[in-house]
Amino acid sequence: MYEYISGKLASITPANAVIDCCGVGYLLDITLNTYSAIQERAEVRLWVHEVIREDAHLLYGFFTLQERSLFRLLLGVNGVGAATARMMLSSLSVEELTQAIATGDARTVQRVKGVGAKTAGRIVLELQDKVSDTAGQRTSTGINTATHSPAISVKKDETVSALVMLGFPKPAAEKVVNALDGNLTVEEMIKEALKRL
Repeated sequence: MYEYISGKLASITPANAVIDCCGVGYLLDITLNTYSAIQERAEVRLWVHEVIREDAHLLYGFFTLQERSLFRLLLGVNGVGAATARMMLSSLSVEELTQAIATGDARTVQRVKGVGAKTAGRIVLELQDKVSDTAGQRTSTGINTATHSPAISVKKDETVSALVMLGFPKPAAEKVVNALDGNLTVEEMIKEALKRL
């Protein structure tokens, strides 16, 4: 139903963004890669994938068409839901995940939290031919790495909140985040925490 949503970035966390489009605020679940790409922008356009459940209509937003396409390919694999697909695209870049699938590197895919050996193998088996044509192409994300870091405690609180929104228990998230280097950016802390949880 939705192809993309453009408008003012009203609010953003590492797990979701609200886009004000003509006075209507759209809440979109986003990946960490998309967060990195748009966090410093005032106006954004996100490519949308809609998930309709009995209890909710969810919108997933992506900075690039390539990221949305890979998300949709992942959803087509038996046993991979939207939450797992988003976790994969938050733990690995589009290029890293595409390359891992194209080269049959199930071990890299399995490093993502919640992806077991069987699921990783199934992802590689089912998607290898579909992504091999694009594995060598680089995706321009326009990521702005020159961010102005807030205080360490604020960054750690934001990291914990993002991990909780991704489905991790708060006590476990807090324990891992408290052990991280406070000089890391929020995105770096989340990626490092995802490796340890």
